[in-house]
Amino acid sequence: MASVRVGQDQFELIDQGKGDPVVLLHGFPTSRLLWQRVVPTLSERYRVLAPDLLGYGKSSAAGPVDLASQADALLRLFDVLDLPRVALVAHDIGTAAAQILAVRAPDRLRALVLMDGVHGKAWAMEAVESIRTWDPAKAASLAKVLARTMRVKDPALREIVASYEGEEGGRRLIRAAQAFDPRQTESIGEQLGRLPMPSLVVWGDHDEYLPLREVGEPLAKTLGARLVVLPGGHFLPLDNADDLVATLLSFLAAARSPSPCNPNSLAT
Repeated sequence: MASVRVGQDQFELIDQGKGDPVVLLHGFPTSRLLWQRVVPTLSERYRVLAPDLLGYGKSSAAGPVDLASQADALLRLFDVLDLPRVALVAHDIGTAAAQILAVRAPDRLRALVLMDGVHGKAWAMEAVESIRTWDPAKAASLAKVLARTMRVKDPALREIVASYEGEEGGRRLIRAAQAFDPRQTESIGEQLGRLPMPSLVVWGDHDEYLPLREVGEPLAKTLGARLVVLPGGHFLPLDNADDLVATLLSFLAAARSPSPCNPNSLAT
């Protein structure tokens, strides 16, 4: 794991492999460890970077942690790491930061993959409302209650959620949830449809938080991107890493190809 200071913020991240950079963004309530089953194979062909978003995992945030601010911070991180252009792969709420970043700085992305994420005003706010209103005085109990509410069975996901145990971890979850603002993506729909980079939307066929029909399909339509549906739930990088990595490798290889084929239309 690497530690990179960007101004007053501190990013903790996985940085593994060599070659064209691929940046993996997690969502809520996870961390860079969401990608632990994806990084080993993907890093055999690419330089893979998986940061904890500011205020999540082990990254620290001096300022706001809303997703527009995360997008700006990620661009500064790319500058510090000397990454002129990256392929950006994002999950869950991380897709909000990815969409905003893509609209603000399309020249910094050579490819975009959005996975089980948000679209317009569809952010599954009802799923985090209890966290947004959680009593900070009881923050120490939040992670354990959240794990029970989510019915977490995968030991890796259980470990990720457990990393937010204790008062400090609970307060980080509350702060992150309170920073959600669906207006940040609701306002950029038209711009998403004009993005120049190859794009792909990937969804788990049993996503219980952000359903395929209501969110995944409209998102792919807005982007003009191919939609790939894989067996699995919302946490696809843990549920079905093998199929996900195969899908990413196929798309990324096509996106870097000089041939005139359109990666958005490729079957995987």
